[in-house]
Amino acid sequence: MKYIVMSLVLLLGISAPKAFAGNEDRSGQAGAPELLINPWAASAGWGNAGMSFVKGVEAMYGNVAGISAIRSLDVNFTHTDWLHGSEIRVSSFGLAARVGESSVLGLSFMSFSLGNIPETTVENPDPSSITYKPNLMNINVAFAKTFSNSISGGFNLKIISESISNMSCVGVALDAGIQYVTGPFDNIHFGITLKNIGPTMKFSGDGLAIKAYLLPNSNIQHSVIQRADQFELPTQLSIAAAYDFYFAETNRLTVAGNFISNSFTKDQYVLGLEYAWKEYLLLRTGYVYESGLLKGTLDDQCMNLNQGLHAGLSVQVPISKKEDAPMFAVDYAFRMTENYGGTHSFGARLIF
Repeated sequence: MKYIVMSLVLLLGISAPKAFAGNEDRSGQAGAPELLINPWAASAGWGNAGMSFVKGVEAMYGNVAGISAIRSLDVNFTHTDWLHGSEIRVSSFGLAARVGESSVLGLSFMSFSLGNIPETTVENPDPSSITYKPNLMNINVAFAKTFSNSISGGFNLKIISESISNMSCVGVALDAGIQYVTGPFDNIHFGITLKNIGPTMKFSGDGLAIKAYLLPNSNIQHSVIQRADQFELPTQLSIAAAYDFYFAETNRLTVAGNFISNSFTKDQYVLGLEYAWKEYLLLRTGYVYESGLLKGTLDDQCMNLNQGLHAGLSVQVPISKKEDAPMFAVDYAFRMTENYGGTHSFGARLIF
């Protein structure tokens, strides 16, 4: 067991300098930007502030160590209207199951629907009735383990797929995370997670081939394959903390913060609040800040389409009156944007 903990710490320690080595001058140079989109409603409702606190299926995005906190089985489905008005939809489904006294396995899928895009070519640059549909999908396979009453850790293997009808790209990446809880009521939380560590990716397929005349005054065309450049993944390091305040045994107020270091863009600072009444009704809000955010998206220093404000709520009720009855939960999250109508996420969970 201690060797697994040491491996997690070693991986985070070795890779952390690489994550901090990035700067805003590299913005736009990484591929697979969908890896940085949180598809789950509850944790998105306070701007990913609760990465030291996140539990269940949603932890496969935030901090994979958190899936170890489930009781028996956790099932989650979330639909996201990404940038309302852009007609982009994100559908996510995941489940996590306990496979031992201290071990949990998780599996989740995240799929993007980008709609039909008019096809344009060099010969016909104007949009026509012919369309194509990009396909983006991420598959996550996670494992987490509780090492003691205070420490849990885990790994998440990602399979990344991007394609159109005549070109595709497949890659893999690894996340690792640790959560630590302490305090007289287990009300102090710390977490660190390193995400999207993996080899470069490159597109291939017939879409890179063109017809060309290789010889002067020749009527014979040849197929020429263009070389696609490789691209790196958007590595990210998060260091988070949270503190729970309890009032009258039925009320909880959690203050959470998260520092996010991005290899290919600016660092971000997140502050969030979550209020819970009997863990039946939960209200959340958060703010994500980065340099240049307040200057507006038309300013050269702004690299974030979100305005920074997040809000959300969850209603979760037991299915029966038994003490350990399964819970059914409904989640909603709103992420404000300067353009479009913001991002809306709706989720449903079953907690056994």
